[in-house]
Amino acid sequence: MPLQMKLSAITLDCPDPLALAAFYQQATGFEPHPKSDADFAGLNREDGLVIGFQRVDDYRAPSWPDQTVPQQLHLCFAVDDLDEAEARLLELGAGKPDHQPHEDRWRVLTDPAGHPFCLVDRG
Repeated sequence: MPLQMKLSAITLDCPDPLALAAFYQQATGFEPHPKSDADFAGLNREDGLVIGFQRVDDYRAPSWPDQTVPQQLHLCFAVDDLDEAEARLLELGAGKPDHQPHEDRWRVLTDPAGHPFCLVDRG
């Protein structure tokens, strides 16, 4: 019988936890964790999922799609309108790599710390 595990948190390494938490808070609407600080910041979703951001000295951003510094993981967010979501996230400080596989179905962006994440067309 498999374990009954519920995903409770995803944590990203970064150089500035509070700044990265602010970016994702504006992007997702998750609530800031009340004990967030300069070493670890978190965002809470209503169902209990936490996205965490932990300070790492000498942090090196992933170099997607080049694997010189592997991405290790990426987040995907379903959206109703790819163009609208992309524009808003770029305003918030996201980056957009030149390499865009299947841009009509999903977009690869990078957060301010360089982590790749995808916007996926909900339709």
